[in-house]
Amino acid sequence: MKSVQKYLPVLLLAVLLVAGWHQEWWKRESGTIPGSKNIVTSPPKPEPKVAGALLNREARLEFTKHAKCRMDCRHVTEAEVAEILQKGEVNLEKSNPNDRPCPTFALEGYSHEGQHLRIVFAPCDKNSARVVTCIDLDKDWSCHCE
Repeated sequence: MKSVQKYLPVLLLAVLLVAGWHQEWWKRESGTIPGSKNIVTSPPKPEPKVAGALLNREARLEFTKHAKCRMDCRHVTEAEVAEILQKGEVNLEKSNPNDRPCPTFALEGYSHEGQHLRIVFAPCDKNSARVVTCIDLDKDWSCHCE
């Protein structure tokens, strides 16, 4: 009996370790901890199609003074901007659908001229999209826009 009492703390520790391991295994299988099969740590980011639903890809373009200046400086035509609106991919990290007074969406892609562009659009209504700015992602242009 003394030998059982002698090893009782070790047995209890072993039981606790097995129980803890089992709990971690269960969480990992159910996908609730980092490094698990199905991580459920934060809500998923919205897919670009969600943002795209707010942005009419066929909208009439309205150009801000700033956008026109940036386009001129970076040698980007209105046709290239329209091309990015139609074919570009939404960059959610550079977009803000909660912007006021209008949401803003940064679309990126390559124009038919080969420029890697990011165009920021602000659709204030479903029929038009205001072009806020134009960025060449591969070349740093020296622009002097107000």
